[in-house]
Amino acid sequence: MIAFVSTADGPQVWQLRDAGPQDLPDLLRLTRDFYDEDGFTTSTVELERNFGALLALVRTAHISLATLGDRAVGFALTTCQVILESGVVAELQDLYVEPAHRGSGLGAALIADAADWARSRGATLLDVVVAPNGRDVGPLLRYYAARGFRDEGRRLLSRTLQTG
Repeated sequence: MIAFVSTADGPQVWQLRDAGPQDLPDLLRLTRDFYDEDGFTTSTVELERNFGALLALVRTAHISLATLGDRAVGFALTTCQVILESGVVAELQDLYVEPAHRGSGLGAALIADAADWARSRGATLLDVVVAPNGRDVGPLLRYYAARGFRDEGRRLLSRTLQTG
């Protein structure tokens, strides 16, 4: 997908495309910025390992990379799984746009791309998990609500598993 975006510097063209292994350096840079901004403690080594696994899962994982010229400026990671009560459900696991490009419509375009990919996989729902990490998530909740997401009142509980 190619689109024009209005910026402070005038109209610019950005592109959304499927990320591949060659994009790993850009994905790591963007994710590191995202995780540092939001207080996630996942190491870069773990991110690299996990991206390697996700990039290999072309049927159940989709990474869309947003570029402006030659520079990657955002990404979205979406996965699908089968849930007994709902059938195929997609989760927008990560959405990040560099601060300088926020408010341009790029985040909404990444969400639309995630929804299109999810529909192509037979998903009937697109979920997003908002992790507070000690921060006020009110703006995020409003952002997603404005894009059609609603709070169903579910709670996500996690248990750390020791690996052997």
